[in-house]
Amino acid sequence: MKAAFITGHGGNEVVQVGERERPARRPGEVRVRLHAATLNQVDLYMRNSGAGITHSLPQIMGLDGAGVIDEVDADEALLKPGQRVVLHPGLNCGRCEFCQRGEGVLCTRMQFLGEHRDGSFAEWVSLPARNVFPMPAHLDFMEAAALGVNHLTAWRMLFTKARVKPWETVLVFGIGGGVSLAALQLAKAAGARVIVTSRDDIKLERAMAMGADHGINSRSGDVAKAVLTFTGGRGVDVVIENVGEAVWPAAMKSLVRGGRLVTCGATSGDQPPADLRRIFIRQLQILGSTHGDFSEFHDLLAFIEQQRIVPVIDSRFPIEGIHEALNRLESGLQFGKVGLSIQP
Repeated sequence: MKAAFITGHGGNEVVQVGERERPARRPGEVRVRLHAATLNQVDLYMRNSGAGITHSLPQIMGLDGAGVIDEVDADEALLKPGQRVVLHPGLNCGRCEFCQRGEGVLCTRMQFLGEHRDGSFAEWVSLPARNVFPMPAHLDFMEAAALGVNHLTAWRMLFTKARVKPWETVLVFGIGGGVSLAALQLAKAAGARVIVTSRDDIKLERAMAMGADHGINSRSGDVAKAVLTFTGGRGVDVVIENVGEAVWPAAMKSLVRGGRLVTCGATSGDQPPADLRRIFIRQLQILGSTHGDFSEFHDLLAFIEQQRIVPVIDSRFPIEGIHEALNRLESGLQFGKVGLSIQP
């Protein structure tokens, strides 16, 4: 089968498109003929070094994907051949203490497609039936694929961790990135007021057109002061961020007393000033989050279908254009997801 895979670590020279063996389906698994996938920051990380992630080379890239069921157990009750489906890319063990108490996202032996095992930038993938979900009918394959990482991550941050209410105000840093745009879409659909930041005025304008209530240029303006202006000196209830060190001081100063900050990344550094006095005096909550479990994905997909939410796709490339797709993601210029078409 055709696939995009890494043969080493470095730049695009280690990324190839070629033939790999079609995966065999084991009992309890579903083999999916993939039609589309989207890129995530971890694809760049795996290409560049993959440090700290156990993997073998060569390895097929890609976390998320959507396609059509090719083969499934005859007694499978919920999934049928020919069905359009979207993938949950996290394979948990089902037996550790966290899986046993329903927190599979904390599994001590979690494996992700494209990280610990062959991923979704391929014509076929085979994975446990519990990782395969019917895709929302109003989406195309690439839009559905985008839900498996960014929207699921944002869903857990907003509704499991922060428990956002419709009357609250949410500050989202770095609009234009996949998780940030997903957070904007989901929070607005839930009725919240949303303030977004970016270093790019064009991205801010596009976010406002999507429904953001206020936009702040973090290159030219003081984010915390602008937030206080927009909220009448109160501050926001929730901060959603995946930037880390560079935005941490502004994020902390933007929170109302008792506010919640949820973080899922540290692209600018992972050692921000703690600002402990502000944390305990104002009784702030700092919450870490990553990805989401099967029940959250189920709820997300139902919400997406009910609200008719469509993930933002920045650009679409054929799988043979994987180098150009990686360059687009690495540039930071994208607004939404960079996608790969796997089937013509």
